[in-house]
Amino acid sequence: MNNTSGERKKTLIMTSTFPRWQGDTDPPFVLELARRLIDFCDIVVLCPHAAATKTREIVAGIRVKRFRYFFSRYETLAYGGGILNRFRQSRFYYCLVPFFLAGELAATIRCLISDRPDIINAHWLIPQGLIAVLAKTVTGSKAPLVCTLHGGDIFGLKGSVLAALKSFVLKKCAAVNVVSNAMAETVTEYGIDPRRINVIPMGVDLINSFTPDESAKTPKSLLFVGRFAEKKGLIYLIDALPAVLDKHPDARLTIVGHGPLEGAVKNRIAALGIQHAVTIAGAVENTKLPKIYQSCKIVVFPSIVDDSGDTEGFGLVMVEAMGCGCAVIASDLPVIHDTVIDGQTGLLTPQKNSPMLAEKIICLLDHPEQCQKLALQARHYVLERYDWITTSKKYAAVFNTVSQKL
Repeated sequence: MNNTSGERKKTLIMTSTFPRWQGDTDPPFVLELARRLIDFCDIVVLCPHAAATKTREIVAGIRVKRFRYFFSRYETLAYGGGILNRFRQSRFYYCLVPFFLAGELAATIRCLISDRPDIINAHWLIPQGLIAVLAKTVTGSKAPLVCTLHGGDIFGLKGSVLAALKSFVLKKCAAVNVVSNAMAETVTEYGIDPRRINVIPMGVDLINSFTPDESAKTPKSLLFVGRFAEKKGLIYLIDALPAVLDKHPDARLTIVGHGPLEGAVKNRIAALGIQHAVTIAGAVENTKLPKIYQSCKIVVFPSIVDDSGDTEGFGLVMVEAMGCGCAVIASDLPVIHDTVIDGQTGLLTPQKNSPMLAEKIICLLDHPEQCQKLALQARHYVLERYDWITTSKKYAAVFNTVSQKL
């Protein structure tokens, strides 16, 4: 980091999503960011403990501290799809919240005292951002707080109390990083100075991992990658498939993921009688995803705004798909517009509209040359904007800016 003193800044990264072990299927984007930032600063990651994980370890050269908050077998609030998804699964998880908050607060206070970070980067406004503000108050730490918002923390937390908490934390931030322009617009509604808001999506390794392999692609292959959660809109893709199969009986859909709606998805597939055309691959290790993308022609992201108001924050899997030379069809949502430019880097379709989604899929299957053109243009577009090299430099610049204001 090019700071005026020439010293590497000590940075505490707080997150509730971090790989628990080698081959974990939970998203690794915070780890990947931390790995790139060690070129600029000294990193400590604070994240929740889970069964079979260590409380202290070195992961990819990063110091990781995992805080305890309950009996090990019940430390399940943060992983397996995130805290908001846990709440939707069972009311039991609400009982863990006070223990989680207390455990994270105590651990953060210890980190501020022992590690004396120069910068705090809290991923998710609540709870990490809130905990950071409270810990700074208790310890008197002057470390500037940079909050990174990923979507659910700004779109999915409703109610006057939560809105007040979000506003409180945002106003305490030296900088706010969001992953899409649509999120930046939402943050400004809380009265935050736009100059403190930075649009920096999480990155993808588009040079070494998520790359095209045309020889591996299967004709008329469709792919969905994501959790079986309402906001992912998978059920609308399932409902679109019979119309696709009427025109292209040899089309095949692979579904990668798992989640609370898996039973409903399987039941719907059976009810429509399309089991022969659908393969549910389940959760897949992140290192195996590139080969899956590389084998498919078209990747579909039928995301929606769910009943709670939650929606995608950015859609990193779209960048992964584009990087691997896939044509992308996605719902026409504001958060998608940063990545999918209709007719140039992919096709957009109205959310919750299975007939229109089927038309878009059929169009690309009917016109493989258009499918190939979209894929090539998309690869070029994301390579310029979303590789980890670009993302890490932007984060380093933000950290440098806030540290110089001390």
